[in-house]
Amino acid sequence: MRPPVLDPLFAPVSTLPGIGPKIAKLVNGLVGTQPDRDATVADLLFHIPQSLIDRRHRPGIAYSENGDTVTLDVTIGRHMPPPRHSKAPYKILAFDETGQISFVFFHPRRDWLEKTFPEGERRIVSGKVEWFNERPQMVHPDYSLRPEEAAEMPAIEPVYPLTAGLAAKTLQKAERAALEKVPQLPEWLDRAYHERTGWPDFRDALASLHAPQERSDIEPHSPAYQRLAYDELLASQLALALVRAHMRSLGGLARTPSGNLQQAVISALPFQLTGSQSQAIREINEDLARPVRMLRLLQGDVGAGKTVVALAALAQVIETGAQGALMAPTEILARQHYQSMLPLCEKAGIRLALMTGKDKQKDRRLRQEQIDAGEIDLVVGTHALFQGSVTFRNLGMVVVDEQHRFGVHQRLALSGKGQGVDVLVMTATPIPRTLVLTCFGDMDVSRLTDKPAGRKPIKTVSVSLDRLEEIIARVGAAIAEGQKVYWVCPLVEESEKIDLAAVEERHRVLERYLRRRISLVHGRMTADEKDAAMADFKSGATMVLVATTVIEVGVDVPDATIIVIEHAERFGLAQLHQLRGRVGRGDKPSSCVLLYKGPLGETAGARLGIMRETNDGFLIAEEDLKLRGGGEILGTRQSGTPGFRIARAEEHADLMEVARDDARLILETDPDLETPRGKALRCLLYLFGRDTAIRLLRAG
Repeated sequence: MRPPVLDPLFAPVSTLPGIGPKIAKLVNGLVGTQPDRDATVADLLFHIPQSLIDRRHRPGIAYSENGDTVTLDVTIGRHMPPPRHSKAPYKILAFDETGQISFVFFHPRRDWLEKTFPEGERRIVSGKVEWFNERPQMVHPDYSLRPEEAAEMPAIEPVYPLTAGLAAKTLQKAERAALEKVPQLPEWLDRAYHERTGWPDFRDALASLHAPQERSDIEPHSPAYQRLAYDELLASQLALALVRAHMRSLGGLARTPSGNLQQAVISALPFQLTGSQSQAIREINEDLARPVRMLRLLQGDVGAGKTVVALAALAQVIETGAQGALMAPTEILARQHYQSMLPLCEKAGIRLALMTGKDKQKDRRLRQEQIDAGEIDLVVGTHALFQGSVTFRNLGMVVVDEQHRFGVHQRLALSGKGQGVDVLVMTATPIPRTLVLTCFGDMDVSRLTDKPAGRKPIKTVSVSLDRLEEIIARVGAAIAEGQKVYWVCPLVEESEKIDLAAVEERHRVLERYLRRRISLVHGRMTADEKDAAMADFKSGATMVLVATTVIEVGVDVPDATIIVIEHAERFGLAQLHQLRGRVGRGDKPSSCVLLYKGPLGETAGARLGIMRETNDGFLIAEEDLKLRGGGEILGTRQSGTPGFRIARAEEHADLMEVARDDARLILETDPDLETPRGKALRCLLYLFGRDTAIRLLRAG
């Protein structure tokens, strides 16, 4: 049950003055967090200002700088309406002792202007000044008040992110009304920590952000901002800790086989394990030997050998008589995992099966019967498959590939498919430490940091699109020597048709220039068409593959040595790094060509520079976080940290660590949140939409 003290904050925004049904719909789109319910007062309050306008600046007309927002005390001169049927603007001249200014209006209502700016009277006018032909003007001033009304104009005005059709003043008014509804809530911060930081309480912190007195009040490091960011991070970490405790409380099985099967897999490898692979396998074996369920994240850069570690871990579980499953985000990837594991499984005696959405009904039924009978040890398939109707005789371990497409809820659902199921999650997206805490705070982490022996670093260059012909000629020369080439075109979701045309056009141009058949892969093709194009490229029937970013994750063609990424300036660092990882998988030197369209902005230039300097995915991920916030790295589009409205990974990383430690301590000392602070923390979880975690508490 939601604590009643929170009721005012969970009222719909339509209960606030000035928000009728039409405006409510716009506000829902802007601040709502759940598609199935209306935005609440709390949602509105967590929509915080991004900057502010200071109307205390009163320099006088002649001393107003171009582009500044100023407040002027003027006498209204004459009105200059445009001739009838003219498209020219309506102008009003005004002056003070320093000079003259014109106020400019488009599509004017003359009677309103004559009433608001009466000739010969004094007015306090505020807005943005622009100098045009050495004369100042103000287009559509924000305020025009009689001197005795001047106090009604806010001295400092918060500026919020808006949506089309919603006026800034309407939103400001709603935020002020929402502030008045905030009740006095019990304090959920640890008392000693609260005193040490000197932060305001929750209500005062909100007031400080929505009614700032100075620009510094809305900076990410202001006490009020930090307080609210910490509240949000604590809610998230506490929810993850509750999920973790719940997963652990479901009981695991201590799996301590002889290790012979794992050894058989490792012996079947055509190469030696790297140091970090051996270390990760040791950590996983220790987890499996404990009677609690494993929840581990395996982070490894592209080509660091995660699949081998996963297979070694699965072998350990299979040796105890249980079954394993490996889930991939796409069919291409599932098939690839299957093909790379098959020779090892055959040598070690592990019975492996592939299940995809393309299987015929009859084959799938047969496969399902074999799994139920325990005749299959390890199943590889897509996420969607396992969320569906697949059952197991004795599922002991699940490996999930590319985790960020697979949330906490799916992890909970999966574990219901067997008894004490251990979970290993793999990601090739190098995730900075702070984001690991954010999204995987409920997991232990292993990192693969070294590349397999024999891999050569990839040489990266950036080249302007003006030199396209030269690059195509170099690609032609490389193919003549027997090298294979990827050519990647960007996909901007807003205009799939245009992008499709661009990919197809590039494919045509390359076929014409190089005078040979070239493979093409994009999102609009059927799975069969994609598979056929990939198979041609792999077998060498074609030497060039033109593709959109569908090849970003996990396509493995060891003899491809060149990748050309067109419009590299449109990609984020993590994505560029993922794409670059498609080459350099064999023992030949490889190169990556970043084709960009100049002139480059500062961020894009910095990105391409980092790509040229380093091949280290973790370093790149940390830089990426600095350049563009955490949301993009994990594929969630909002700025800031995934799922967060206030906290920002790049600004509040230190708070994230404190929140994680605090959450763990809370669950050790008050696992059911029954103490006074525990009850206050329940309010916090509801406020930040983490209430699913409360249902996991034994008491509620």
